[in-house]
Amino acid sequence: MNETPEASAVIQQLSAPELKALIDGGASFELVDVRTHEERAVARIEGSRLLDQEYHDALLGLDRDTPLVFQCHHGIRSQHAAEYFREQGFRRLSNLRGGIDAWSQLVDPSVARY
Repeated sequence: MNETPEASAVIQQLSAPELKALIDGGASFELVDVRTHEERAVARIEGSRLLDQEYHDALLGLDRDTPLVFQCHHGIRSQHAAEYFREQGFRRLSNLRGGIDAWSQLVDPSVARY
């Protein structure tokens, strides 16, 4: 079976402290929140953007080497989203391991847990 380079792209698993270090270091990447509007109203990571249809379409217009970091509540939905974008040809993909729950526990306790 021949896999395309895109299909074999590895989705990196970032810890919450690793994501914080990327943000603090001024790294250029898209921080994609794949949760619902309701979940985002409870807790969010500053600088993230909700993956609605408009943002989805905008992301698909980006260079396939644009770094994308996905986050959800616990890291499951965001992993699926990263896999979807890998299928669209993106090569620099990361998933926040443990999601926003890990973020609130390990990085920013002011972010509500739910």
